[in-house]
This record gives sequence, structure tokens and C-alpha cells, in this order.
Amino acid sequence: MTNNPFKAALAQGGRLPGFWLSLCSPTVTEIAGGSAARWLLLDMEHAPNDLSMMADQLRAARAAGGPEPVVRPPFSEPVMTKRLLDIGARSLMFPMIQSAEMAAEAVRWTRYPPKGIRGHSGTIRANRYGRQADYLQSYEDDLCIIVQVETPEAIAAIPEIAAVEGIDAIFIGPGDLASSMGRVGNVADASVQEAIRRATAACHEAGIPVGILGYGEEAARGYFEAGLNFVAIAGDAWLLARAMDDLLRRVE
Repeated sequence: MTNNPFKAALAQGGRLPGFWLSLCSPTVTEIAGGSAARWLLLDMEHAPNDLSMMADQLRAARAAGGPEPVVRPPFSEPVMTKRLLDIGARSLMFPMIQSAEMAAEAVRWTRYPPKGIRGHSGTIRANRYGRQADYLQSYEDDLCIIVQVETPEAIAAIPEIAAVEGIDAIFIGPGDLASSMGRVGNVADASVQEAIRRATAACHEAGIPVGILGYGEEAARGYFEAGLNFVAIAGDAWLLARAMDDLLRRVE
């Protein structure tokens, strides 16, 4: 039994819209946390978030009582993973996973020995500063581990990646996928969209939830109708820029 609502919802299937947050603001996170979204992505890879900023954003998301915060670290490696887990992140999205071996390593970073290599500290935010007596027995149930596939090589490895114990979902990175295919900035290219369809089909065949970035109503609906389970339907910076520009056009 998990206390992580996003992990539970992924296992049940259905359409799970989320927001991609890169403005590094607890206030923005709190506002998004009060929405009906099913998950929030707190980005460290392509946003200037550092570790000290993430704890306040995790607090803001949980205080709002809404969607589960998923943290994407700046790079897939064990030290930042350990530190994010210690401050209370329980849903993680690892970028640029290319193989089952890399996926298995990511899982190992999130588990204490003997299942993994996570270092132990007894007084951390994740265990309520030592007050949660059963943390070591229950923490694994609440972990939600998502890996990103962002190249044709990674897509080809989806059957093996999906079979790794501890991987809860796969997320297609459309921007880097397009770049790796020589179509920088052109996610709509027919060859890129075909690769996304192949990745989606491979995830379905493997029985693992699959997600993607699809900003805006048209893109988001299209991906949901194509069978993707969780879609980032907008980003905070994207929404703000579009709303500002649209309002200025309307009043000029």
C-alpha cells in the first residue's frame, strides 16, 4: 500500500494531467498545488533550482494538499538523488536514461542497502526529523521512480527498461528526442512523432505507464488520445508568457 497518490494513480491508468514548474518559486508551486492537476514537475535540469530551494517548494506543494510533486534532478547520479530523498522528495524523474543498466542503477540510488546504495541518516526531513519510526520499513512503498527516454537508442531499450524492478513509469522527452534525431526544436516532425508512437506502443506492450510533455490543449488532448497516461499540459513560464502576450494583444 502506498501513500503516494500519483504512484497509485499511475498504477490504475487513466489520464493524469500535470504542470511543469521551472520558475523556482514556492509561491508558484503553491498556486499550482491548489489546482486540480494530478502531478507537478519541479525541474532542476533546465531551471536554476538548487537543493536549498527544493525543500521550500516541496513544502509549498504539500501544504496546498493537491498534486504530487515530482522532482527532476539536474543529472542522473547518486549524490543529488540521496539529498533529494533526504529532504522529502519521494517521486523522482531521472533524465537521459539510455538502458536497463542505467535504469537499474537509478533504482539502486533510491534504496538503502542491501537493495541499493542510499546512505543513511536518522534525522532528516523525509522521516519527520526522526519522528517517523517506521520510515525504513515504509519509505520504499511511497517511492515513484520515473525514467526519461530521450533518444532512439533509449526507445529501442524500452522493453528492457520497463522490466527493471522499481521503475514505475517511463517519460518520453520530446525535445531531446527531436534533437537526437537531427530535428532540433521540431517535435512536430513526422519522424519524431513516429518515434513517439513507437515508444508509446512499446510501453503499452510492456505494461508500464508512459508520459510526455505536450503543452496546450491541442497537444495534450492528442497525446492522451494516443494512449499516453500522464502529460505535462503546460509550464509555469510558458503559461505566464502566453497570458501576458495575449492580454497585450487584446488591449492594444
